[in-house]
Amino acid sequence: MLIDIVEVKPLSEYKLFLRFEDGTSGEIDIAAIVVFKGIFKKLADKEYFSKVKLNPDFGTICWDNAADLSPCALYKNLKH
Repeated sequence: MLIDIVEVKPLSEYKLFLRFEDGTSGEIDIAAIVVFKGIFKKLADKEYFSKVKLNPDFGTICWDNAADLSPCALYKNLKH
């Protein structure tokens, strides 16, 4: 089941507040699930990380360097 992200807000460090279309919401620590290498290397810069955007076409979050994360994986990590 694919559940789109409908809201994202950067918090402190590498944490984000996410809200999904089913109303599920909460805080997730991206550093706990992403290794900052390859396309994710730029995300290690906290200022760059905080420029996270919502991509409503794909129902996920992304950054200007084309890095994005699976909404399913984020939902799973938020729920458990």
